[in-house]
Amino acid sequence: MAAMARIDRTARVRRWDPLLRWARQSGVVLAAYLCAVAAWQGASLAFHIPGFLLPSPAAIAERAGGGLPQILAHTLITLGEVLEGFLLGAVVSIPLGILVVYSRLLERLVYPFLVAFQAIPKVALAPILVVWFGFGPASKVMLAFVTAMFPIIVNTVIGMKQTPPELVYLMRSLEASELQIFLKIRLYAAAPYVFAGFKIGITLAVVGAIVGEFIASNGGLGYLLLAANNNIDTPLLFAIVAVLSLLSITLYYAVEAIEGILLPRPLRSKTARIEQRIRP
Repeated sequence: MAAMARIDRTARVRRWDPLLRWARQSGVVLAAYLCAVAAWQGASLAFHIPGFLLPSPAAIAERAGGGLPQILAHTLITLGEVLEGFLLGAVVSIPLGILVVYSRLLERLVYPFLVAFQAIPKVALAPILVVWFGFGPASKVMLAFVTAMFPIIVNTVIGMKQTPPELVYLMRSLEASELQIFLKIRLYAAAPYVFAGFKIGITLAVVGAIVGEFIASNGGLGYLLLAANNNIDTPLLFAIVAVLSLLSITLYYAVEAIEGILLPRPLRSKTARIEQRIRP
């Protein structure tokens, strides 16, 4: 009985090992960030750095707290543009990537155009999109869309081409249709790559929306950044940059959470390896 109790205790401890390991790693990262903020605050007080050049964390937090309703209202505007642009990018990019894989003619026609289009600075496209779609949110949504779609298409194409050919041959020997091969083999193999593209695309969509708001907007965090810059409100500038960082991180981990729900553990670990290879 004692041996069984020890085995049971060991199993319970091992069950909590991943959570404890994550807590330790997160604690180290959080402690490093807190030390950096404390050093920043101490340097601001010790060297009397002017607030209009580099405000202290306390001044940034105070300004953010004072303008919290305004910041939240503009954050919701930017968040809506980002999500609409990203979802539109996913809806268009995945079918296009599948068509590129299944059609060599389409690959020769579309792929070079996509690469050339990606090379264009998105800030150069913003005025054109404003002319086409107006000063409203549509132009910002479209800029988020064109910014997010390229990594999703590329990762979809790469993922589809990573399908083990022996599995395809096996399915064909079992007289499976092309639709069955696609759903059970190709889509399964491509899923980690597609989610890696989603994680990159969602952060790029934030960049696209902000660039669009810089060019022409009457709302959103990009608009608020320009207003704070014109008023030389440096603490508000830093507060907005911090909000944008939190927004991007939240969206990234939201995609990761969806991936954790939809994909089994072996595919999730494969996604992590793919991200390590493509991360700049």
